[in-house]
Amino acid sequence: MKVDYHLHSTRSDGTISPAQLLTLASERGLAQLAITDHDTMAAYADLMDLEVSAQGLGPRLITGCEFSSLWNGRNIHIVGLNMDLANPELLGALKHQKALRARRAQGILEVLVRRGYRILMEDVERLAAGGMVGRPHFARVLVNTGQVRTVAQAFKKLLGTGRDGDIKVEWPDAAVVTQWIRAAGGVAVVAHPLKYGMTLTKLRQLLEDFKAMGGDGMEVISGAQDPAKTRTLTELCLRYRLLASTGSDFHSPGQPWANLGMQPSLPEVCTPVWEAWMPKPG
Repeated sequence: MKVDYHLHSTRSDGTISPAQLLTLASERGLAQLAITDHDTMAAYADLMDLEVSAQGLGPRLITGCEFSSLWNGRNIHIVGLNMDLANPELLGALKHQKALRARRAQGILEVLVRRGYRILMEDVERLAAGGMVGRPHFARVLVNTGQVRTVAQAFKKLLGTGRDGDIKVEWPDAAVVTQWIRAAGGVAVVAHPLKYGMTLTKLRQLLEDFKAMGGDGMEVISGAQDPAKTRTLTELCLRYRLLASTGSDFHSPGQPWANLGMQPSLPEVCTPVWEAWMPKPG
């Protein structure tokens, strides 16, 4: 199947709305998609009146969320797929994550003001349009007000890893996040495993621990991926007997490395994650 299980909308740090994502996915012939905004599932409320999948008029919408978590002190993202939106434990988890992100946003604002930048939280929130505020929103406000030239410059100078605006958050442990997803009937997947800057030894330990804590899968394909990386991830997926997921990590049009639905196909030797919710033949 042509699917994309890692997409971002204006409800977090994407630049197009959930409805526009669904339209684009339909135009590209996707059978299924999951909107996996950071620590929020608000996109699904937006689409309640627009859902056409049940009528067979568009791709099937799989519920999703990209949760922030910690493993051995590292920030690791875990994608939850096919979760029950009404599950009380999941609702409590999303409320918890929202509070942590709000606290981080306030910390970023205080750092920027202390550094002499003219920035108001209301301007950042307006740009977020009711979605979860993140570092890209601060960067875009700085660009819009002429205080930096580009979003890339804002991250390099102020907001990127190790910079003053990179406010650390005590995210929940990866085992806790995995439990939230499983409690909601979902499938827990390690997002973009090669983007954490780990050695292969540490990545193996992450996947071994993830499997032990009840994790279900990993992203074998993440965006426009080099075949050598796909081979490495395929070997790891098979070694730890994990389901294989795939996603573009789409945020905005015009980014060929993260183009909605255009990532390579999953290797045939892997068991695709959709088998966790697709009906079995017969």
